[in-house]
Parts: sequence; structure tokens; C-alpha cells
Amino acid sequence: MLDVFEKSKTEPTEDQISQIANLFSLLNHGTPERHQYLVRAVKWSCGERHKLGHPRLHQLLAQTLWKEKNYGSARYHYLRSEDGGGCADMLVELHLLRGYPSEVDLFLTQAVLQYLCLQKKVAASEVFETYTKKHPNITKQRGPPFLLPLLNFLWLLLSTIESGKVAYFTVLCEQYQPSLKRDPTYREYLDRIGQLFFNLPAPRPQHGPGNIFGNLLQGLLGGGLGDDDSEDEVTMGGPSSSQPMAAEELD
Repeated sequence: MLDVFEKSKTEPTEDQISQIANLFSLLNHGTPERHQYLVRAVKWSCGERHKLGHPRLHQLLAQTLWKEKNYGSARYHYLRSEDGGGCADMLVELHLLRGYPSEVDLFLTQAVLQYLCLQKKVAASEVFETYTKKHPNITKQRGPPFLLPLLNFLWLLLSTIESGKVAYFTVLCEQYQPSLKRDPTYREYLDRIGQLFFNLPAPRPQHGPGNIFGNLLQGLLGGGLGDDDSEDEVTMGGPSSSQPMAAEELD
């Protein structure tokens, strides 16, 4: 089927995407053929508008992987979809199952920043709104403003991006430095966000052992495909996210 789609240069339609996703869900979990099928299907769905693969296909793949409790790969595909609300629902479940209470804001922060790095402003807003409204440990706070500084930072960041005022962005990042230092990867994401939404210049490249996150954004933006059958035991957004990670774990 994929061979026919490729050779005929067929443009993805809702029916074809649904058929591909359904067949993926029927393939045996853990087999090499399943991953090969996934890679080929996503590559076929790529186009000028969707260079990382069609968002609808990523959404359906993420839903299947979430049902299988393969959170790492489900998150990878949610980030490449437009379904910020679905991603938030999964992250709430993931944090309650595997995260520490102190990580409740970290799980959300990484997702919002990564959506913004992929220039998905609507999805970034959706994942923020849904997560803060549905997570039982946050709904008690009745924000915004929230008790947790990082949640306030995200709330203000999304508003600042809409305003397009670079001075607000600069001051915001400066004022929240103590909270942003909880995860060194945030600096990389915010540098990229500054370039995309505020026309700030890219920071001068660093060399040597201090630049341990030099390839951090490459995995997110390069369109590599996550291992759909890898069970990611890393708590996404938690303390372990401050260590160098494979693309599957990061994305």
C-alpha cells in the first residue's frame, strides 16, 4: 500500500491517514516490521507544509502509542501533531504515574517550550491550558497567577509571544532565571524561541565540554523518527531531563 502511495505520489488524505494509522495499531508490538512501517508512512506523509510528517498522522500514531503506555514515543508524535490538548491529557497521566510531585511544572514546561520551538503556538497554548485545568495538583491553585513560578513564566511567555515585544521577552527571561535554571535545556529552547518570535540573533556557538546540549535542538527540529516500540523510562521533564538524552527520550 505504501509502495503504491509513494510511486503514485499520492497526496495524504484523511481516509488514507486513518487507514495507515489503523494498520499500525494492528501490527505486533515490538516487531522490526512495525517500526519500518512507521518510518516509511511518516516519510510518505511529509510535504512542503509538513516537513516533519503530517500532523494528523502523528496524532493518530500518538493515540495508539499512548494506549500501549509507550509514553516516550507517544509524546514524540504528539509534539509533531497539532493536538496540544491530547498531549496534555497524556502528560497529566504520565506525571501522576511516574513523576515526583515536585516535577508537576517541569512536565508541562518542556512540552510548551518544545511546541514553540516547532512554531506551534496554538498547540503550545492548548497543552498549557489543558494541563493546568486538568492536573489535580494544579487545579487547586486556581491560577493564573499560579503558586509555581514556572507556570507563571509559561503563562506570561505565551502572552509575550502574542505581543511580539522583545523587551518583554528579555525581562521575563531575566526575572525567572532562578526557576529556569532548574533545567539547563530551557536556555537552549528559549534561545530558539527568541530567534523565531522576536528576531533575536542566535547565540555564539560554544565549544568544548561545556556545550553538552549542542545537538539538543537538532533532534527536535531535524525530523528524526522516534522508536515507536521503545518504552521510555525517563521521566520527561523531570530531573533526568538535565542529562543528555537520545532523540527518542528528548522528543
